[in-house]
Amino acid sequence: MQHQVAILWDELLEAFTNMEAERVYFLDRSTGDIFFLRADQQERVWQEIDQLQDRFLEIPRFDHAAERQLLSGFNLSHDNDELRRLLAHCLTGRPPYVTSTTILSFFPEEEERLNELKDHFLSDRVKSWLEEHNLFSTTTSLRAIN
Repeated sequence: MQHQVAILWDELLEAFTNMEAERVYFLDRSTGDIFFLRADQQERVWQEIDQLQDRFLEIPRFDHAAERQLLSGFNLSHDNDELRRLLAHCLTGRPPYVTSTTILSFFPEEEERLNELKDHFLSDRVKSWLEEHNLFSTTTSLRAIN
């Protein structure tokens, strides 16, 4: 059985792209509201959330493992050998340290492709998560969940 609530797509995407370990985002199943708690929030608040697990769903964050998975897949999907070599080194985490953002700033077309891939990846991840929890979204933004 599906449960319908209005969820703002942009807010949900923002929560899914969170990479801050000190912020934990939740979705209120009954209202569709999205909020976060800080890791250092009072223990009493965390206990209340734990007691209401059927109402409040923790939103998975976009951690470094997901970012690496996305970047690895992207690195295999293009034909530029120089970029492939640079990104492969970036993924090793060995010196000289460089970020994928810095590398891709020299390859604007590929940077745009990666951003499109990331948008698609996140959209699929959000849709799967909503389906997994028997929710779907009615949004006021231009993007809609189908």
